[in-house]
Amino acid sequence: MSLVTEIQQTVAAPKSEPASPRPEPRWLGSASDRAALLVWLFWHVGTYIYLVLAAPGRTEAPLLDRLTPWDADNFIIIAEWGYDGSPGMTDAPKLAAFFPGLPFVLRILHLGIADWSLAIVLVSLVASAVVAVALSRLSDSYREGTGTWTVIAFFLSPFAVFLLAGYSEAPFLALAIPAWLLARRGRWEQAMMVAALASCIRISGLFLALGLAVMFLTAENGLRERGWRTLPWLVVPGLPVVAYMVFQWSRTGDWMEWKNVEAEYWGRTAEWPWQTLINTWNRSLEEGALQTSYREEILAAFVLVVLIVWQLARRRWAEVGYLAPQAVALLAMSSFYMSVGRASLLWWPLYLAVGLTGSRRPWVYMLYVAIAAPVMAINVGNFTTGAWVG
Repeated sequence: MSLVTEIQQTVAAPKSEPASPRPEPRWLGSASDRAALLVWLFWHVGTYIYLVLAAPGRTEAPLLDRLTPWDADNFIIIAEWGYDGSPGMTDAPKLAAFFPGLPFVLRILHLGIADWSLAIVLVSLVASAVVAVALSRLSDSYREGTGTWTVIAFFLSPFAVFLLAGYSEAPFLALAIPAWLLARRGRWEQAMMVAALASCIRISGLFLALGLAVMFLTAENGLRERGWRTLPWLVVPGLPVVAYMVFQWSRTGDWMEWKNVEAEYWGRTAEWPWQTLINTWNRSLEEGALQTSYREEILAAFVLVVLIVWQLARRRWAEVGYLAPQAVALLAMSSFYMSVGRASLLWWPLYLAVGLTGSRRPWVYMLYVAIAAPVMAINVGNFTTGAWVG
């Protein structure tokens, strides 16, 4: 057969249908999930490299000790010894401020991991991976293709160091964001059960419960579709908090022991919001290691107020229901701002706003990255060398 004849037959032959792509294994997830996990992986690799570079001349402490100071120590003590504290612990009553969910997880992990510090760091590591995927999916539920933008914004949060350390933010978010996503999909019973697990870890679970309740009452797939028969599920996220209050009452005779020790040990007493701001501003003028931290707290408080106003303007009532109680707790239930910056990790509507807006207006995203990324790096270095941030 001549070459010309072959060409003619090839052109004349009917074109075959393109081969359908091979289905990907389900465990690999979607491309968006994989991109979120890559952000999580590269962020952790980068921050661990930075930890090594930041240490010389600032600390000689082992790596795990640098990732498990302060609250992490308290979680470990509860997991190992219970709420009565370790032998000889003089300030054991303060442990009541920490909810039992994370210590319970540590207790289980200790069956296979002898080092408590390693166990709690691994909890944050794995939980932050879950957060990355869940936040990406949540962002895509608002606008397809924005998940990676939002996840990068989240991991560049100025206070992202608490995703690295053995703290409760990552495990809480690993439950709270999936609960929010389940609710948006109309799977209310599952959402409330997952939110109940989040309430075992932080009192912030009550704020989550309120946001979910507002969503149920206002969403198309909520009360109007499901009717009153689903309404009793709204109380489920509050049950672990009630159970913990009963437990502390059985120990101390005080239903509000967790709140009272916060006032005693951390100065969390009610003040007028403007007085709390004045007190924090005055502290920020004092010379000392916490001067910068107090200024960051003030900026974080300002961001929270602006974020709530933004959600109100967009009529996102569920988000307001979640954020507004936090504003009351953080800005009016303490004599000065404390852990407002750290709490900003829990404001996923903030990172959604950055991701959704930045996907359409790249200059907004670039501005956010230019401001947030350097502060994040500084706070990682400061926290892991012995200075408090957030």
